Amino acid sequence: MTSFLADLSAPLILACFYLVVIFWFFRTAKAALFYLYLWQLKEYHIGRFLDHFRTAQGEKLLVNRVSVAKIFILLALIFSLWVATVDFEILDFTAIFLLFVSVVPLLALTVLYGMEALRLRGSRRPIFTKKVILLFAIVFFGELLSILFVHRLSVFVYMATGWNLFASIFFFPVGLLVIDLFMPIFVSAVVLAFQPFAVLARNRIIRQAKERRQEFKSLKVIGITGSYGKTSTKEFLAHILGQKYHVLKTPEHQNSEVGISNTILQSLTSKHEIFVCEMGAYNKGGIKLLAQIVKPRIAIVTGVNEQHLATFGSMENLLSAEGGEELLNILPADGVAILNGNNTFAYGLYEETSMVRKILCLVIPARAGIMRQPDVWAENVRTEQEHVAFTVFLRDGEKADLKVNLVGGHNVENVLLAIAAARELGISLQEIARSCGSITQELGAMKLRKGINGLNIIDSTYSANPDGVIAALEYLKVWEGKRIIVMPCLIELGPASKHAHRRIGEKIGEVCDLAIITTRDKFETIKEGAMTRGMKGDDVLSMENPQAIFGKIKSFCNEGDVVLLEGRVSSDLLHLLGRVR
Repeated sequence: MTSFLADLSAPLILACFYLVVIFWFFRTAKAALFYLYLWQLKEYHIGRFLDHFRTAQGEKLLVNRVSVAKIFILLALIFSLWVATVDFEILDFTAIFLLFVSVVPLLALTVLYGMEALRLRGSRRPIFTKKVILLFAIVFFGELLSILFVHRLSVFVYMATGWNLFASIFFFPVGLLVIDLFMPIFVSAVVLAFQPFAVLARNRIIRQAKERRQEFKSLKVIGITGSYGKTSTKEFLAHILGQKYHVLKTPEHQNSEVGISNTILQSLTSKHEIFVCEMGAYNKGGIKLLAQIVKPRIAIVTGVNEQHLATFGSMENLLSAEGGEELLNILPADGVAILNGNNTFAYGLYEETSMVRKILCLVIPARAGIMRQPDVWAENVRTEQEHVAFTVFLRDGEKADLKVNLVGGHNVENVLLAIAAARELGISLQEIARSCGSITQELGAMKLRKGINGLNIIDSTYSANPDGVIAALEYLKVWEGKRIIVMPCLIELGPASKHAHRRIGEKIGEVCDLAIITTRDKFETIKEGAMTRGMKGDDVLSMENPQAIFGKIKSFCNEGDVVLLEGRVSSDLLHLLGRVR
């Protein structure tokens, strides 16, 4: 009877498992693309990559219902194969039952996720650079070899053991499941194995960039670093200088050694007079390396906080790099340092540096502890929904009234830094004022959009750091009606994470009517902070599903209410709220 069933079922079993292989292939290919996306997102920095798995989202990647189901199925298959070895001629009821309850869910899971892999919309995939294409090709080839290896191994087991086909065919899904479960490790191993070659290529690009930079003796370079505000300051300064000079600036998200080197090699020409260079790092010595490449004469330190503390390892290391110490130390004797006096760490650097040429920028009223007379400062700051207005003063007595089409009063700090650098490069205050009048929201970190049903959407999804979130929440005060924030918990804050999220929670409680937190890591801390400022616990929610978040916002809000989207939120939610992207 068993032999008859086996002979009858063999063609059907083979067809099913070849179908499973096809769907399994698509499923694992999509998983490989996701992990390549994650490595690329973390800039192939192993510390940042590993730190992701300390978050609730990262933990869910490794331990979830699907992975638990796969492990159960794997154990059931292994046990049923062991039972089969007891007597492969007569498979007892236990073996048949275990094969059934393990293989049917396996088929369902594989087909389901294989079909889902064919749906590209909404999936997270890397930007297909040459490096990513090469890495995926290696993973793809490894996947094909894995399938071939498991197939040949199952054939070998069939031939060597004398099992009937009904028993030996189930050796195949055991191998596929093992490969599937170890896919994150396999992709990471490929990435790390490729790193020595990537380092060699990186060093070659850096060397070529240094040599090319040497060809432009008259090029004026402004280096901009800090934990936050770098990109906005770069954009404002490049816009102001662009009215008079030929300006090159680093492209979006290209503030690392490779990004900056490629900008020099691919974009810098003899017509450029000024290079505005944004500098980012995750390790001590990172900003020093960038400064050695571009050789700046002017340094700007925007604002420093605990962002990326987890990757730097200590506040001392962070202050050395993004805190501006390395940048100031490498400036020439006639170099100029421009620092944000409204930031505690930047002001501390201003006090400590022995540089002769240093410029202090300040927004009045300043925090307590500022003892120095600023060189460039702003007074009478007025924040409106679609612009900020203020009066800028220079130490030599000049002043000008500015109205800048930017969202949020925190932008004044970055505009002041840009003004100070532009003055150093020969732009008059009147010319600066005219240029600031043509700055648009697109140059800032926050954009105001119109959403569905008359909602006002503040898109602040470019990046997120503690001071940026606090500043965005402060801006919400200019709005009437209900105020809602949607944001994930912040990452890479290390030991400062709890305090930072507590502070954010308190600000939410002070400003908002509803808070939706899209990740779980520090949700309770945020909620506790909000409740200390009088917010009801029912109005601080943890929700991940974009459809559910949209439904809550739609039922809670009326026309004219405002929704702040802070940090990385789902593109599906952005789409649902009114195609704001």
